[in-house]
Amino acid sequence: MTIGANGRMYRPNTEGTIFNDELNRITNSEIGIYSGASKQIHDFTVSVAARLDKNQNFNLLFSPAGSIVWKPSENNYLRASFSSAIRNPTLSDQYLDLEVGPARLLGNLTGYDSLITLKSFQDNRANPLLPYNEISIDPIRPEKVKTFELGYRTTLFEKLFVDASYYYNIYDDFIGYQIGLKIPLVYVELIPGSPPFQIRQFNNIKAIRVSANSTKIVNSQGFALGFNYYFSRYYSFNGNYSYNNLITQVDDDIVPAFNTPKHKYNIGISGRDIPFGSGKNSLGFNVNYKWIQGFVFEGSPQFTGDIPTYDLVDAQVNYTLPKLNLVVKAGASNAINNKQFQAYG
Repeated sequence: MTIGANGRMYRPNTEGTIFNDELNRITNSEIGIYSGASKQIHDFTVSVAARLDKNQNFNLLFSPAGSIVWKPSENNYLRASFSSAIRNPTLSDQYLDLEVGPARLLGNLTGYDSLITLKSFQDNRANPLLPYNEISIDPIRPEKVKTFELGYRTTLFEKLFVDASYYYNIYDDFIGYQIGLKIPLVYVELIPGSPPFQIRQFNNIKAIRVSANSTKIVNSQGFALGFNYYFSRYYSFNGNYSYNNLITQVDDDIVPAFNTPKHKYNIGISGRDIPFGSGKNSLGFNVNYKWIQGFVFEGSPQFTGDIPTYDLVDAQVNYTLPKLNLVVKAGASNAINNKQFQAYG
């Protein structure tokens, strides 16, 4: 049985340049308590776990989980699991207040009223007789997810290790962004002494991007396949492929910001404990090639765009000197300096 707890406190100080802390210093704290237990029952391993999380700005949240692993024969494992988790809104989701040209990016602890939708504005420009559609946005809430997963792991020919898994996610209160316009109303007297008219001040339009939760259930799914092939005493090939897809087409005007490539894979070769030099000194290395399919990165109206497909090579080498209890290691991420975009902004 395992029990534990963790706590975290944030004390940003941007002096009003990024967060709304020009007048009041922001302090944000959160705590989590968790417990889990597992038990072997013949060929099955059963595990259960639970967690409580509390952020000072949000309600106490409960996250249960459980799994069962069946070992029908040597080196074969079938697993099924259910888990749940929460994602507290980030500091930006809560406190952001950033001017970016004609737009303003805002956190959302209190909610917002009377934002005009972009479609309503466009429709009114085409036909001024159409009324504006105004929306109100509720205060941001933690995102919650339930995950169902199936997996299988086996060893083939005593040299090939294979692991495959499939997952399905169900999100409540999926965190993204709502976009609207603030168009100030002013009162104008066309004739002195007559009742004033309300008109929109179109020379003072401000686009607003507000952190918000989807009002819909959002689903995603994916699977992963990995392998390790030990083709000699010291060397092995390894690789993995993953597929991730947001399968719900969100229709409540939220920008979902899934920001995840649908396809990606890694292929690598490694060596370990290779005799090298005197005594029991040994050499190890790893070279890994990564390929990531292009995807749409959704950050805000200004920061939404395509990330092109890219690839990278990571490499490292290490030398072990047992007599000195020393390992010397050198490595590089993106070793061939293939410069790429991984976010849009």
